[in-house]
Amino acid sequence: MTSPGSPRVVLASASPRRRELLQRIHPDFRVVPSEIDEGLEGEVGPGAVAALALRKAGAVAAGLAEGIVLGADTVVVIDGEALGKPAGAEQAGAMLRRLRGRAHQVITGVAVVDARSRRAASTAVVSEVLMRSYPDSVVDAYVVSGEPFDKAGGYAIQEAGAQLVAGWVGSYSNIVGLPLEATRRLLAEFGVAFSPGATPSRA
Repeated sequence: MTSPGSPRVVLASASPRRRELLQRIHPDFRVVPSEIDEGLEGEVGPGAVAALALRKAGAVAAGLAEGIVLGADTVVVIDGEALGKPAGAEQAGAMLRRLRGRAHQVITGVAVVDARSRRAASTAVVSEVLMRSYPDSVVDAYVVSGEPFDKAGGYAIQEAGAQLVAGWVGSYSNIVGLPLEATRRLLAEFGVAFSPGATPSRA
């Protein structure tokens, strides 16, 4: 429940993973997905991903009279190229073969916009993930499961895709899709109140 005087939070994302993560720190929010183009502008990096998250939050805030709008976007980056969500089985398999045995970055941009005042702030969090040297048979079975198709980079570290991951450095929740520590700090700057113990230890 929202604390007295705490503004209502609006999540500008249809991602079930982001909804689940946000519920851990602030369970009372509404969902209004952003419909903007998710293409990155300029060089792939934290600044570009944070800017995309800000565009998402801003687009939703523009249609609201009040509320604190939270936008986010996650990309997997390898060799300086952003890997989005695979369009089909062939692309999913190609992404997973490209990632195997190597390290890559997961960058999540997080942005907050006050719908009433249009005040805005954004940040980006970077984690590094090392993939196992899994065989083609594992890739094929994972693709057949259907799990890769709505995931940046074609895998989900919190689901069956954990079998593909050797380890990571940085925020785990960032790899899932919403860095909770950074999100909590941004929302607090906009007057959002949190109950004691609302920040999970595994952030």
